[in-house]
Amino acid sequence: MKIASKVDFLNPINVEKITVERDYYFPNAYVIDLPLNAPPDHAWQDIFERECRVSTQFWERKIFVMGDKLRLVTTENEIEDKLGWIKKVVEQTNRKIDEYNRTFRVEKELCKKIPEEDAKECIERIRETLKQVLRTY
Repeated sequence: MKIASKVDFLNPINVEKITVERDYYFPNAYVIDLPLNAPPDHAWQDIFERECRVSTQFWERKIFVMGDKLRLVTTENEIEDKLGWIKKVVEQTNRKIDEYNRTFRVEKELCKKIPEEDAKECIERIRETLKQVLRTY
């Protein structure tokens, strides 16, 4: 586990360079790639997806992390509402990243208390299990 980074929308955003295309599957929808200031790490993506799922409005939201972009599927009539929703989810995700990092620092201190020899033995047992289960050399 390592410290996770916050991610936000690219600032400033050149609206003319944002990809907006018709959606292939939904006739009235458009696919919009919203640029982020960095590709999110796995912790940020995991928290972002959880925050999306707990949203009361998620059942109608289509948003995906694609590299350093958030890909939104929406209609012209719903874009303003969805952009507001996405901004809130990103803000909430970054607040949760702060909590995650505080927990990381505590766990890192606890790990320091485990003798290095014990950790090496544990790693060796994990490797043996990997060999058995995955049938590797």
